[in-house]
Amino acid sequence: MVAPSPFDAVLFDLDGTLLDTAPDLAWALNQVRREEGLPELPFETIRPSVSHGSAAMIRTGFGTDEADPRFEPRRRRLLEIYAANLARETRPFPGMAELLEDMERRGIRWGVVTNKPARFTEPLLDALGLLERAAAVVSGDSLPKRKPHPAPILHACRAAGAEPDRCLYVGDAERDIRAGSNAGVHTLVALFGYIAPDDDPATWGADGLAATPADISAWIAAPERI
Repeated sequence: MVAPSPFDAVLFDLDGTLLDTAPDLAWALNQVRREEGLPELPFETIRPSVSHGSAAMIRTGFGTDEADPRFEPRRRRLLEIYAANLARETRPFPGMAELLEDMERRGIRWGVVTNKPARFTEPLLDALGLLERAAAVVSGDSLPKRKPHPAPILHACRAAGAEPDRCLYVGDAERDIRAGSNAGVHTLVALFGYIAPDDDPATWGADGLAATPADISAWIAAPERI
């Protein structure tokens, strides 16, 4: 018999936690570089910036900041290319599909809280057959505030019908853990996500660290860890 979980809902960050979006985002960034006659960057160079948004990707891709007059046109072009190629290679991380199915069998609701704009979030989840299954989807422009502010997570808790202390948030960036802690939910770091070599997730204050989606499943099933 499966022991009851201490969680009514589990919420996920999108890029680098629920979905491996880096291949498509890296491809889009290299498309921008190719249009300017520049060589492609290695995937490993781009991957750590993916969780931090389009501006971070342009900084990585071109070594410039917002003061460069070409910065914003490049960022817009990146998003234009990405919008037309959301699900070329993007898939749930290995083991994530099984985790979602297991939670659904156990009656644990799940959702997404991301800083990714809704115009990318919802079509991408829909393309992968996940949008209708999610109990809550909160994008970066769904509310006036976004992570690390707690409002998006609290909004998702309400949408999923879960009290914050009965909710778990999983993310791969320090702002995810800060947002979860500020919202009063339990938190896990997805170590399989887009974590830079100089990041130190052990110092972010999460309740736990998950090397794989299977670790998330084990953590959900272990009330004594709470």
